[in-house]
Amino acid sequence: MIDASTPEFEQSLERLLARAVDGFERLDAVKRLSGGASQETHAINVTTGNGPVKLALRRSPGGEAVDSDYNRPGLDVEAGLMQLAFNAGVPEPRILHVLRPEDGLGEGFIMSWVDGETLGARIVRHDDFADIRPRLARQCGEILARIHAIDIESSPLAGRLERFSPEAFVKREWQHYQAFETPQPMIDYTARWLLDNLPPPGPPALVHNDFRNGNLIVDAQQGVVAVLDWEVAHIGDPMRDIGWICTNSWRFGHSEHEVGGFGELDDLIAGYEAVSCTAVNRDAVHFWQVFGSFWWAIGCLTMFNHYRTGPDRTVERPAIGRRSSECQVDCVNLLIPGPAAMPAADESPFPQREMPRNDEILESVTSYLREEIAPAASGRERFMARVAANALDIVRREMTLGPAQQAAERQRLARLLGRDGTLDALRQCLCDRLRAGEFALDDAELTAHLRETVVARVAIDQPGYSGLRTAIDHNAA
Repeated sequence: MIDASTPEFEQSLERLLARAVDGFERLDAVKRLSGGASQETHAINVTTGNGPVKLALRRSPGGEAVDSDYNRPGLDVEAGLMQLAFNAGVPEPRILHVLRPEDGLGEGFIMSWVDGETLGARIVRHDDFADIRPRLARQCGEILARIHAIDIESSPLAGRLERFSPEAFVKREWQHYQAFETPQPMIDYTARWLLDNLPPPGPPALVHNDFRNGNLIVDAQQGVVAVLDWEVAHIGDPMRDIGWICTNSWRFGHSEHEVGGFGELDDLIAGYEAVSCTAVNRDAVHFWQVFGSFWWAIGCLTMFNHYRTGPDRTVERPAIGRRSSECQVDCVNLLIPGPAAMPAADESPFPQREMPRNDEILESVTSYLREEIAPAASGRERFMARVAANALDIVRREMTLGPAQQAAERQRLARLLGRDGTLDALRQCLCDRLRAGEFALDDAELTAHLRETVVARVAIDQPGYSGLRTAIDHNAA
């Protein structure tokens, strides 16, 4: 591992920049940014003979290739895709250098810096973006049409990208989740629905596969000025990209705006059709929207698995793992909406005479991180302190809500399955029977159990998530 905090990292970077940057004089600063759960991103400030220049380094965690269980194209291919997209009129940074072994920095590439906002929450909420927000959805449709028109087969990247039919894509993700051996029945239910509702086949195209709010750089006047994070691109159904940007995970609490939390689906489709001259199948968009929540539910578990297996053992990874339940409640809302009750708290989960109680210890550490460490820190350190405080909040809610929630889930499972056992064994039994096709997807007792279970889980993991509000609002209606 090539740790970015060491002097050796900066020395290797400075030697590389001297070769890659015209008129290079010195490296002034390099700092890892807070975003980027799967790859590192570093801001680089250098001085050249023509003045100061800002660059960005995108690098695998620790500079090492992550065993993702997938044949991902690699960061060298990602850099090549960005260059192809730039040539096709897609807003992209300029690629300066793709890292080589002799550079001593691991896997990655250096690109020009593009000013703008990447934080999805700011894009959907801040007044600075109020004027541009109504235009973003159509702009995204136009950009996607240009991406899907790129001729990969005649490029140097021909043969470097995987090809997936919708069916193969669903089956691969489902198998990937099953390898974790964590029984989560809503994931299995959604996989069954997806395989029963595959979209009609169409001509394959280059699919960005992670085109969403948060992977776009947005300028308050111009709109989208760069498309980032091509690391999971493949050849497949282009409607995948349209469904993904509509997935609730990337609306940042503004679920009323279906496209990225900032725009409307009609505008996205209008922009796409105007450039591509191809009609969009809205049923296929719905399929890929469901798939998006299914895919990210598994992706969150994958992120946590990187904590267990390395090389990235930051506090962010377990916190992301718990976000799988957010995606699962989105699947509930898309596929089986209906009444669901919030879990009841145990009235006395902690011995009241104990000094200090466990919840008081958790509260003290959480307050320290949130009220003292985070305000005094900046950049990634501030972000990670907040992540750590939020993780402790999850533990506290688990201690308060978990016992009653798990007891209720076990009782429902015993009735549904007609057998008794530990909660873990009953969950696994339900997953096995779903995988075997032994339950009809419209079974009322099954769908009621899934709704209750997932709603209760999200109430612990992320009670402020918009998908939970949607589920509870449906119950109130």
